[in-house]
Amino acid sequence: MSHAVVVGVDGSAQSTAAAEWAAHQAHRSGQALRMIHAGGAEPALSAEPVDAAQSLPRPVSDLWDHLSDVLPGLRISCEHVPGHPAHALVAAGERGGMLVLGSRGLGGLAGLLVGSVALRTAAHAACPVVLVRAGEDGDGVGSDVVVGVDSARPSAEVVAFAFEQATERGAKLRVLESRDLPTGRYVTAAPVDPLQITDAVAAAALVRLQDALAPWREKFPRVPVDAEVTGWPAGRALVEASRSASLVVVGRRTPRIRPALPGLGAVAHAVLHHAHSPVAVVPHD
Repeated sequence: MSHAVVVGVDGSAQSTAAAEWAAHQAHRSGQALRMIHAGGAEPALSAEPVDAAQSLPRPVSDLWDHLSDVLPGLRISCEHVPGHPAHALVAAGERGGMLVLGSRGLGGLAGLLVGSVALRTAAHAACPVVLVRAGEDGDGVGSDVVVGVDSARPSAEVVAFAFEQATERGAKLRVLESRDLPTGRYVTAAPVDPLQITDAVAAAALVRLQDALAPWREKFPRVPVDAEVTGWPAGRALVEASRSASLVVVGRRTPRIRPALPGLGAVAHAVLHHAHSPVAVVPHD
């Protein structure tokens, strides 16, 4: 991909973690890093030329300097964009590429894992949005990439994004599908252990999942893939898998006729609030 990695920065610990994650992502993929400080009014016009760094808060300009020192070959730009942060970030996402945000900014309420700006951006952006919390691994190379898939309707955008991330990180891709597996006792003509029935249903579902993944496994032959069918709800399964993951990938369905207030969906919403790793929300038809 040739688009820049865009990250929202506001001087908070969360946005600093997001910027570090975004910088490593841009460095791995050979992209430029575009830092956006959004909010407030348009800077006053001056007859004298003004350095871009001079119009930024000191924590943001210090972060710019820090990333330039840590990754000297990385192309970094930083700009102030007036207006509501979510609107500015969604507009930046219209160019494609990837948006990266801290899950809570300076205006967040204590106890909320994901702030309103992050949720609105993830729900409206036209490109993948990655949410990162302070304290999470800023690189995560080598750890699993996890993705949730519905084998009956696999999303090309979501699955391809997950394979691309696993390729860039040299990581294993763990694919999870949630199914309502039968439980309890059964009345059958022959004595059958209920666990045998559950195992048989899960095995058949796994075959369908492997078949659905076949085109992408052929396209990305170097990515090791673990496919698993679970009886857990999708949100719970992905949150548990996030404990050992560098990134969890979920989809966000985008109807052909865009509603006035597009939503994230129950699974993405649950994962964003409870995951132990960065989460990528990928829009798809």
